[in-house]
Amino acid sequence: MDSNPSSAETAQKSIYVSSAVTNAAKILVVGHFAVGKTTFIGSLSEITPLRTEEKMTQASVHVDDLRGVADKTTTTVALDFGRLTLSDDLVLYLFGTPGQQRFMQLWEDMARGALGALLLVDPGRLEETFPVIDLIERYGLEYAIAVNCFDPTATYGEAEVREALDLLPDTPVVYCDARDQQSSAKALIALVRHLLERAV
Repeated sequence: MDSNPSSAETAQKSIYVSSAVTNAAKILVVGHFAVGKTTFIGSLSEITPLRTEEKMTQASVHVDDLRGVADKTTTTVALDFGRLTLSDDLVLYLFGTPGQQRFMQLWEDMARGALGALLLVDPGRLEETFPVIDLIERYGLEYAIAVNCFDPTATYGEAEVREALDLLPDTPVVYCDARDQQSSAKALIALVRHLLERAV
């Protein structure tokens, strides 16, 4: 009898957290509508991410601003959830929040117990980031900025992003491509380092 586990068995085991894990941290992935939160979590999660995406209908035509994202056909209606094991005893739980104003009532529950937030921004729609920053600050979350480079040739420099968003000098600003695992990981690492520094 073959003692090697099948790929299906390996996949089944991977959905469970190792018994060695003794610490868990909750991180929010936030940002305005259509900034790439679902894609970001999907690129990093070691499990099949939980997604609550639904097809956009005519009912949202006059509610959701599709300028700059005309090809978008789905939207998150509750949350995204993923998991990433950082070490033998530490796991991160990633929660993505909906970006539309009508879902902001979810923030109170989502922010409870979170260590911090990674704020994704679209350099072409920076003005849409201000309501999200207001929520982050309202709930007292530490955060880092991840500029999601949809078009690497049309981005702004760090100084311009800082000035446009009126950021504090110690708020990290990194650039990423939410579709790329390594790039997304670097953005998440920047947030984790910032949280560790603030905890000292």
